Amino acid sequence: MNIANFRSMCGCALVFSFLAPAVAIATPAAQGAMTGMAAANKIVAAWPERPRLGAHQMLAKYGAPHEITAKQLVWHKVGAFKRITVYNLETPHDFPLPHVDYLEHTIEYNVPQEKVADLIRFDASSTINRTVGELSARCDLEGHNILTLNLDHDIVTGKKTVEQARIAFGEIVEQDVTAKHPPYVEALQFQPAKALTAAFSDVPIIPGSPVRMADVDVDAKGANAAKKMPDAEVLSTVIAVDLNEVLAAAEATKKKISAPVMDYAKMLHAAHGENMVKAMKLGQKIGVTPIDTMAVDKMKIKGAGELAALVLLDGAAFERSYIDLMVKGHTEVIAMIDSKLLKVAQAAPLKAFLTQTRSQIVANLDLAKKLQITQKR
Repeated sequence: MNIANFRSMCGCALVFSFLAPAVAIATPAAQGAMTGMAAANKIVAAWPERPRLGAHQMLAKYGAPHEITAKQLVWHKVGAFKRITVYNLETPHDFPLPHVDYLEHTIEYNVPQEKVADLIRFDASSTINRTVGELSARCDLEGHNILTLNLDHDIVTGKKTVEQARIAFGEIVEQDVTAKHPPYVEALQFQPAKALTAAFSDVPIIPGSPVRMADVDVDAKGANAAKKMPDAEVLSTVIAVDLNEVLAAAEATKKKISAPVMDYAKMLHAAHGENMVKAMKLGQKIGVTPIDTMAVDKMKIKGAGELAALVLLDGAAFERSYIDLMVKGHTEVIAMIDSKLLKVAQAAPLKAFLTQTRSQIVANLDLAKKLQITQKR
């Protein structure tokens, strides 16, 4: 065991009010901690010995975890770490010598794409999530996870090669077990990234795909980009509407519903999916990249909220709610096309596309109303 880790196990204490005349009363925060500690200790009592040891070490050092399940304990934003997780799982790992992994430390970190393979070659127990901007190390000791992260940073910054880092790992572990307290085991030797700054959302790969408003530099592209902004938002709005309908229809096809409603859902899935593809191709044709503005993002959020209310239903209850939503949604889209989209769209091909889209939505609405009437009989 890392001696520094052992010393730090004694840092957990309950906070009491010394003003009580006879009985010490825990503060609300301490009461919550005690409840969490009790629940965590009860859970890990049934775990295998080694993960239980790791759990007790982290409980002693960091107090009650923020998440407790039969499979894991999780702490968020403790020490220098974004997250610490102890798993009720033993994974054999032979680097630098045979042991089992069950303890994971995660930091905010932007791993460059060209360094991802190097970090995995260095220690295959590392986990890299470039989208979120996270780097995790998994081992059986906190000090060894800190060591892994420090050497990861050395590889990323070019201070060490993969081979040099693997040799250094073994040498530093030897120093650690002989009580030399190497700094690379004691603490991170660098400052983790600030929240979200390490995130990498990647880039769209589907031709004609919308881009986020935050990724658009209108000033750099000049007045021409600003002039195309209305059409860019209109295209993105249509794509968002189509995608919301596709997701709802896909959910409907998983349910136990009548044949007429199932057929309607399948028709909507195909029709809106095809219209979405047409919108993206149109943008390419007229030289306009769809842009997800705040208004477009709100539409996506609204669609997710409405679908979230549906997914727990099935059978007749789902049918009624789904058709009611289709009537409401298609009615709102027609009104939006008439009152806004057709008025702000500038390119003639886009106006023609909106008119065509409107006709299809009217037809879809008529079918939904007929199904709605049938359901009420």
